[in-house]
Amino acid sequence: MATAGPRRGPGMTEVARAAGVSQKTVSRVVNGEPHVSPEVRERVLRAIRDLDYRPNTAARALLLGRYRRIGVVALGSPLYGPTSLLFGLEQAVRRAGYTFALASTARSRRVTVAVESLLEHGVDGLALVEPVDEGAPLRLHTDLPVVSLCAPVDTAGGRSAVVRADGVTAARLATEHLLALGHRTVWHVPGPQDWFSARERVQGWREALAAAGAPEPPLPAGGDWTPASGYAAGRHLARLPDVTAVFAANDDMAIGLVRAFAEVGLTVPHDVSVVGFDDVPVAPYLSPPLTTLRQDFTAVADRAVGALTAAIEGRPLPTEPTDVAVELQIRNSTAPVRARGPRPG
Repeated sequence: MATAGPRRGPGMTEVARAAGVSQKTVSRVVNGEPHVSPEVRERVLRAIRDLDYRPNTAARALLLGRYRRIGVVALGSPLYGPTSLLFGLEQAVRRAGYTFALASTARSRRVTVAVESLLEHGVDGLALVEPVDEGAPLRLHTDLPVVSLCAPVDTAGGRSAVVRADGVTAARLATEHLLALGHRTVWHVPGPQDWFSARERVQGWREALAAAGAPEPPLPAGGDWTPASGYAAGRHLARLPDVTAVFAANDDMAIGLVRAFAEVGLTVPHDVSVVGFDDVPVAPYLSPPLTTLRQDFTAVADRAVGALTAAIEGRPLPTEPTDVAVELQIRNSTAPVRARGPRPG
């Protein structure tokens, strides 16, 4: 004896028939649209409850031209900044009532390829958390709204915006803080220069030095966001007698710097002041607690998703970049410059 297959749940047609309305009216009620009288809305909702109807996402997309889904392109990096930003985006997307679809550019996958995979699965808009420069201005062949959390992007539909932490101003704050403590100049340990954020931090550092008339030291090579690269830069800087203040492009490299200085007998901040960037959770508990710049990843994500969902609903995207402020957290790794004898060997 053949067994019956799983029973198909009720569809919009059954709900419309039970409520005595059109399928379009059911669609309006399901999606919270206006132009439905209270009495008709209540009839439809009663039919939905009685039939235990659950709207199908694909059907809703066909009716409304929308999926209620936002696609996110991200590097897939384990670093604190990109990971925190991605987590904030996921939470903001869900709070906005959308589902979250992720495509990673890890393992040399190009941004355009990741975007195409999201478009094939159906999304209403795109958020780009892609910090690495592929070597040419990014252009996407889509009419959907796109919000980049890094650098500007060009789209076929001309619907794009930028929402990001203000890395240039933040780097200026760090540099100005050290100069105000009496340091003649500030050295910088940069991140990899194919990252937009690393280049912004170099720009802000240079602007602050120029504005103060301070000399610009050469950039150490090889920064890659890791404590090991900060340590290598610290071993080099420790041999230079005029280094009294260093701004590292992230906290992990600052941690490596402090370790390198300690190994040759230099103390922070007595001999060298150090500022990081990110305010990782461990920063207040280091020895000494690290002066650093705090990015509000939640605020960046909320503003990006707010701009994107507004554009999906037909409102214009901002034409100018939205820069979210970064706060300087002053702790015990910076101090006024002090005169001292020769460096340890």
